[in-house]
Amino acid sequence: MGALTVCRDCCCGSADKHPGVDHDGQLTAIRGAVGERHRVRVSECLRVCERSNVVVVHPTPAARRAGARLVHLGDVLDDHLVDAVVDWLDAGGPGKAEAPTVLIGCIFDPKDYAD
Repeated sequence: MGALTVCRDCCCGSADKHPGVDHDGQLTAIRGAVGERHRVRVSECLRVCERSNVVVVHPTPAARRAGARLVHLGDVLDDHLVDAVVDWLDAGGPGKAEAPTVLIGCIFDPKDYAD
């Protein structure tokens, strides 16, 4: 089972910052798409507001033990990116499957945005 952490706080999920995005609808779509196969957590601010909406993809426990790490995705603002995240989790996620090409530009290191 994989997991996602979806930031929903000051900028992520903000209609002021992203007025054309249905943030509640996006979260509902993520939860509906992953169903019972993966966990979805909602987080307060992850402090990478420049990359909102942020989604963190967690490796499975076995992949984590084998060295896989969290993958931070930024600018997850439309349905095709959400679909790609879900497809990646279904394929095994970080450490098990390559990130879909459409997500490569979304991957970032949060240390690059540290205060």
